[in-house]
Amino acid sequence: MSIIPSFRRGSIFDPFSLDVWDPFKDFPFPSSSSLSTFPEFSRENSAFLNTRIDWKETPEAHLFKADLPGLKKEEVKVEVEDDRVLQISGERNVEKEDKNDKWHRVERSSGKFLRRFQLPENAKLNEIKAAMENGVLSVTVPKAEVKKPDVKAIEISG
Repeated sequence: MSIIPSFRRGSIFDPFSLDVWDPFKDFPFPSSSSLSTFPEFSRENSAFLNTRIDWKETPEAHLFKADLPGLKKEEVKVEVEDDRVLQISGERNVEKEDKNDKWHRVERSSGKFLRRFQLPENAKLNEIKAAMENGVLSVTVPKAEVKKPDVKAIEISG
């Protein structure tokens, strides 16, 4: 059986009409008591829970970028905990439904997300900056300059 559709003259191909195999469809997710941060966890919003974030290190800083389409900066939190953990969280609410609406497909995820990153010792926690532009969150964590040890040459006698 092929998952590639056959094209016949006069037929219209709709790539979204194909049902994609979901390997986690029947996976027993943990109970809501073990996910106290997200008690409303479900398959419908699980994709948003796994928000993808890039982390790049340059000589000057650690840069984090997250695609958060449709979110306003007021709906996103960037925090640093005492133990040098950067936490990025937020929530996308479900659209309000009207009784007369007929949904054909719901693919955009909603719900809460939370990502945590252990920052290295050289991170300047007091100088972290965050900006949101066109649905992309950018967090810049400057790095402290690594002090090079003073090296003193010792003359060898003898």
